[in-house]
Amino acid sequence: MTDTPSPVRHIALIGNYPPRKCGIATFTADLRSALIAADPTLRITTVAMTDPGQTYAYSSDVDYEIEQDHRDAYRAAADHLNALNPDVVLLQHEFGIFGGASGDYLLELTERLRAPLVTTLHTVLTDPNPDERRVMDALVSHSARLVVMAEKGRALLTEHWHIPDARIAVIPHGIPDLPFLDPAFQKHRFGLDGRQVILTFGLLSPNKGLEHMIAALPDLVRGHPDLTYVILGATHPHLLAAEGEAYRDRLTAQAKAAGVWEHLRFVNQYVDTPTLQAWLSAADIYVTPYLHEAQITSGTLAYAVGRGKAVVSTPYWHATELLAQDTGVLVPFADSRALAESIGALLDDPARRDQMRARAYEAGRHMIWPEVARGYLGLLGEARGVRRPTTAVHSLRSGMNIPNVSTLRAVDRMVDGCGMLQHSRASVPHRQHGYCLDDNARALMLAVEMKAEGIETERADRIIDTCAAFVEDAWNEETSVFRNFMDYRRNWLETQGSEDSHGRALWALGRVVADSDDQSVKLWATGLTERVIPANQSLSALRARAFALLGLISWLSVYPGHRVAQTMVNRFATEIHTRLKAERRTDWNWFEPTLSYDNARLPEALISAGQLLEREDMIQDGVDALNWLAKVQTGANGVFRPVGTESFGRPHERPRPFDQQPLEAWAMIGACATAHDVTGHPVWLTLAKAAFDWYLGLNDLGLRMATSNGGCFDGLEVDRVNLNQGAESILAFQFAALEIQRLKRLPKIQPVKPTVVRG
Repeated sequence: MTDTPSPVRHIALIGNYPPRKCGIATFTADLRSALIAADPTLRITTVAMTDPGQTYAYSSDVDYEIEQDHRDAYRAAADHLNALNPDVVLLQHEFGIFGGASGDYLLELTERLRAPLVTTLHTVLTDPNPDERRVMDALVSHSARLVVMAEKGRALLTEHWHIPDARIAVIPHGIPDLPFLDPAFQKHRFGLDGRQVILTFGLLSPNKGLEHMIAALPDLVRGHPDLTYVILGATHPHLLAAEGEAYRDRLTAQAKAAGVWEHLRFVNQYVDTPTLQAWLSAADIYVTPYLHEAQITSGTLAYAVGRGKAVVSTPYWHATELLAQDTGVLVPFADSRALAESIGALLDDPARRDQMRARAYEAGRHMIWPEVARGYLGLLGEARGVRRPTTAVHSLRSGMNIPNVSTLRAVDRMVDGCGMLQHSRASVPHRQHGYCLDDNARALMLAVEMKAEGIETERADRIIDTCAAFVEDAWNEETSVFRNFMDYRRNWLETQGSEDSHGRALWALGRVVADSDDQSVKLWATGLTERVIPANQSLSALRARAFALLGLISWLSVYPGHRVAQTMVNRFATEIHTRLKAERRTDWNWFEPTLSYDNARLPEALISAGQLLEREDMIQDGVDALNWLAKVQTGANGVFRPVGTESFGRPHERPRPFDQQPLEAWAMIGACATAHDVTGHPVWLTLAKAAFDWYLGLNDLGLRMATSNGGCFDGLEVDRVNLNQGAESILAFQFAALEIQRLKRLPKIQPVKPTVVRG
């Protein structure tokens, strides 16, 4: 399945968001803006994580928020996103921003998502605790792709988490696209004219190693009395809640004791991006004296490099990668002397410092937000084609253990006083598209069969009355043709319907005559069928003839002496058989050079006609064609994979998998049931069961198509379910359920592994 998915049009973006004060909030907002700038037609639904005890005046950018410590909020958010049906969900992940043990509440959301998930990992752990490992393993299993911001992150995922390289993308932390400026340009704004400025930026916390930088100041100040060290950023909210400003107070006391307090400037603010960029522009040297190696992402370092700063840093992972090729200077962890020596050397050598700045600015060009946005859009488009693993492939296939889901509730919802409406928005009938003969004929046929089974007889009677009246009105007595489409105001939109609608109408009428236990309904159907049969003799379309054959065979089971029907069965069956023999070749045992819709009805009609006409050659060739179709409609993982609509019109090509339609699964079940009735071979029961399992979630995406009230979604697309529930889909599932229940009742059913070749 290598088909290129359609461009991404709707993204659900999950992460922290301003005015929450943290780096992930800033990143999420900047990423959102960059994606929209790259594609102004893009729709982005933003979901913000709100930390405990906080409320934020989010901007209109935020569509939905999740309270971090409320488990149920994650489930509700998943339901909300599923209803919106985005193309892909893009998640910003850090263990501490989600509720539960190591953020495991997040899994309540990710495991329910229908859309493909892409996860940006802001932290990759190498020594996780059991909860962290459990959460990470689950998140990986739910994600189509994982994003890290440095190659070191990719290496950690492959080495420590054993994730295939193909599932990992490296997209750098984005930075604004700003000009390369001399530091003197912004110094006046901050009262730093004539000063040499060293800057560290970020939320204040002990892991930043600021005490070692302050310890380096006495040596630096002796050689550079015009030096100012600026520590820009508010205290981390979690640290502030735990101990207030104790850490900042310790740093202040240290600076005063060392006699460098006049050279230290705290800016205890959470600054916005423009202000940060101004501070970075004013700095001569940027310093990150962090204490720990295990940091794969530093947004502040990315900003500094992209602004063209000379950087001195300890060798944490992101710094080691980003400052390679002399775009910065690395010093050992917790080594104040090395900090003093390296910074002093750069202050003493402006030419070297300027060369380093120029190299850093050039190295940062691939990190500007337009480039990052293009990388994400390409990856998100790729992720649309990634299927979630169908982990339950074998769990449902236990003989014919199938839930009883036959009900007319969903059909009844679509039927009004005129007939069955064609389409819906989700499960709500959409009147704008009106009605068609195809759906009403099938609804009539289904209701008659449901009533014969004793299922919801009162509701069945009501549907029979309405749909029979529609079929009657569709027949134009003056021209002896059926009309197909009617608008909601009950105006026919054509003088003659398609050949397929004629064939389906005859199919339905034949079944009604054969299966109805209501003599008045049988009498009506017999009278109309008598007029329809002669008119259908002119059908030339292959499927129209197959539908007509199925109806005629049912008709002849009641009226076996009907000469016109006998002649038509013989002619249509012979012509369909002739087409099969003419078109088939070594690798293509089919009736046409292409595969399209309702495919299995062709071999089903040939097998049924062969049985009626006692033509073993027709039966055998029909069975062989159905077996070939079963092969090409079986995925590599053993699930039923109906021919996708993308395959239509492609001669002798192996079928493409999407979009998959419920009609095809019903057709396959019907054909397999016929093949079993005629041949008695149990393999057809297994194949029918596999086709029915498609509705229950054993499909390429592992997503259930059938609903709890007997409805069915309209199709399985490349990355999701089409959440509308139109008439054709509902009817297909209900016919499939009815047929599978009949097969379930057959005696001594023993599941057998199919003999078809998987592929």
